[in-house]
Amino acid sequence: MLPEVVALHRIGSLVRIPPSQDVPVSDRVRRILDAAPMRRLASISQLGMVSLVYPGATHSRLEHSLGVYHNALRVLARFSSDNDFTERVTPVMAEAFIIAALIHDVGHWPFCHPIEDMGIRDMGEHESRIRQCVINSELAECIEQDWQCDLSHVLALLESDSQAEEVYQVACCFLRSCLSGPVDIDKLDYLQRDSLHAGVPYGRNFDAGRLISAMCFNPETSRLAIVDKGRTAAEMMVFSRYVMFSEVYWHHAVRSATAMLQRCVFLLQNRIDLESTLSLVDATWVAMLQRAAEGSVAEPLAEGLFGSRRCLYKRAAEFNLVEGHDVHQLLARKPYWWLVACSERLAERISARTGMAIHPADILIDAPPVKLEVDIDVDVLGRDGTGRTLGDVSPVASALARQQFDNQVKRVRVFVREDLRAVLKQCLQTKDWATELVASAALLEQDSA
Repeated sequence: MLPEVVALHRIGSLVRIPPSQDVPVSDRVRRILDAAPMRRLASISQLGMVSLVYPGATHSRLEHSLGVYHNALRVLARFSSDNDFTERVTPVMAEAFIIAALIHDVGHWPFCHPIEDMGIRDMGEHESRIRQCVINSELAECIEQDWQCDLSHVLALLESDSQAEEVYQVACCFLRSCLSGPVDIDKLDYLQRDSLHAGVPYGRNFDAGRLISAMCFNPETSRLAIVDKGRTAAEMMVFSRYVMFSEVYWHHAVRSATAMLQRCVFLLQNRIDLESTLSLVDATWVAMLQRAAEGSVAEPLAEGLFGSRRCLYKRAAEFNLVEGHDVHQLLARKPYWWLVACSERLAERISARTGMAIHPADILIDAPPVKLEVDIDVDVLGRDGTGRTLGDVSPVASALARQQFDNQVKRVRVFVREDLRAVLKQCLQTKDWATELVASAALLEQDSA
């Protein structure tokens, strides 16, 4: 058994993270934690704009990475007495799994997820930067000198297009699903950790220990599955994720801040080299954005987010798939540039309708991004060994994920500058906003044709 797994149950060197969590740290793990790419994560917020609404949500990606690493050790301990597992997952791949859990976020940059959702050309996703971050730092040397595995084994678990050696392919498939899947060690940590720091109970209302004890190997898919005793815990995890998105990640004020940040970045694309900002930490990234915004139409947006006084745009209208079906269907999962163009036409129409001078940057459209969020298709194995997906065996989980999540929680919203909302509210009802949105989208489609 690997020394880090053994240390789970022994007194030794450790790092303490909330909530009263003792994370065992060996010398070789310590060297990884002390490497520059990992230290950088200590200065990158896990939740970005969420802290503008939930002041306690300022925890770092380093803290989260330690939590994911701790979960990796718990998973390896869970399978340590499983002969089928130990035959498939050699110590080499178990070590790669530990390292992958530790460094899985090194490719992140400040406010990474909102910027990724914009789909800016030539801006890859953060996962694509992991190889570069490792190779160009002392992390590569740490792995080579201290561990039996090599970098290719680690990257095979973190990069979707990396191929493991044939002898390791089954182990790689299984361990990759433990790192990134419907039920994975990443979600097990961030739901509970984000909930804790946000000061809400929603993400902590599932039994992570029960889920880990219910994990098993699915021989048909070579992926992670859970036995039937873990079904309720998995249902509760789906529910926790649903509520966390509803009340925290997609809280209307969080989405207002997100929409402001995205429009600010969009307006400043010609003033800043986004590629050169990927190695920055939060503080220097924010300072760079504020400097670039000075004297431009983006300045009020940047100052409203990061200046001395918080000044967020306010909701003017919102639509989900039930209440506002046509608008939601029209705008959800449209490319970001299209939403900007649509909001510009909307501003023109509202200006004409109200007689007010409304700048295109005074109105922001926020809509569910192209990428769907919830995957609940983890297999649940019955006593006879047959597997059915969680969605098939749990109508509750299926309804929450497929009918509620992307269609109800992720709403289409229109945000306007704070001083405009009261005036516009006197002129426009929600149905009027719907009419103008549909008309603006139609104009955009005509222009595109």
